[in-house]
Order: sequence, then structure tokens, then C-alpha cells
Amino acid sequence: MERHSFSFEIKEGKVGDFLKTFGSNWGSVRAEIKESGVTNFSLWNCDTFFFGYYEAGDKEPSTSKILGPVLDTLEDLIKWKSDFENGMALMYEDFGIVRDDKSMIRHRVFMTHLLDGNTAEYKRRHDELASARTTVTKGPDSNFSIWNAGDFIFGYDEIDTSMEHEMTAEEKKSTIRWEKHMLDIMEWITDDVDWITDMHHSHVKRIAYA
Repeated sequence: MERHSFSFEIKEGKVGDFLKTFGSNWGSVRAEIKESGVTNFSLWNCDTFFFGYYEAGDKEPSTSKILGPVLDTLEDLIKWKSDFENGMALMYEDFGIVRDDKSMIRHRVFMTHLLDGNTAEYKRRHDELASARTTVTKGPDSNFSIWNAGDFIFGYDEIDTSMEHEMTAEEKKSTIRWEKHMLDIMEWITDDVDWITDMHHSHVKRIAYA
């Protein structure tokens, strides 16, 4: 199974038009997804930004094939962030133990903008995290990946709600320290760290799932 992602932005003032057009064509897109063998497809939106994630086998369909039934009608609304055919670069992964049963899964999807072309620095910091990992993550985070398109970062995480717990004082302290450390190279699009920064950002929403 291979993981894939794509991202695009909707032109100013056109998000409503996109959602209306995509919604009216979702039936044919869903049929194409099923026929192509794609699984765990989801499309997410925050402000004008959209992020898509899906999984496929060896004969991986391209984003253009999956969205084929609707692309022609959306061409004038979309500004692609990712490479249209090849998707985005994987910046970080902690797949842990992936749950086949998604009934107890909630998602965390986040979006950020890198400042001053800090793509390499972002990757370096996350490579350090990966190198420091000594055991397989058993949960609650599962199938966690972070993707890059230009100066934009998109994260995807499946969280096993049966294993969630309130952060301990030490976990909270560590999270705050990490997130403040990252603010020198990026700014948030989604509201994930508003509780730390006292700033306001929009919440990400799932637009489609198949």
C-alpha cells in the first residue's frame, strides 16, 4: 500500500463555487475512486486551501485520474500547490500501528506556511525527531505523515480515540516547547496551536471521504 497526497488553493472568492461544483460531481468522483482501487480517500479544507490524501496499491492512479470526472469543471477555480501528477514530497512519517478498522479513528489534519523558504530546515528538524524514535508508536497516533508542496506543509494523522488521554503536565510542557520552537520558521493556517499563541485561525473541515 502506498500513501499519496495532493494540495491546491482556490482562487479568491471562489471557495463557494468550488464546493458547489465538487458536491454536484461527487457521485462520479466517488465511483472513479472505487473503480481505481483507491482506499481511505479524504479531502480537507481550511480557508482557501485544500488537501487530499489517499492510499493505493502497486498500480497507483494519478490525481488527475481520480479527480477526472470533475477537473474540467474546476480548472478555472484551482491553483495547484502540489505537482499535479506526482503529488507532494513526504517530509516526515510515524506510521506506527495502522488501524484497519477506522470506526474508532478521528483525524487531525493541519496546514502551515513556511517562512523564507525554510523547507530544508523543517525537514532537518523532523529528521531529528525520526532519528530519536526508538520504538514503534503504538498509539493513539497512527498513520501519521507530513507532506510538502513549495512553502506549504500539510499533515495527516489518524488518532485512535480508544487510546486518547488528557495530556500530562510534562506532555503539555513538551508540546508547547516544540510548537514555539517551530514558530521561528513557519506560520499556521489551521487552528492547532491557537491555544498556545492566543491567535485565531480557521478549523480544518473534511469535505469528502471514500
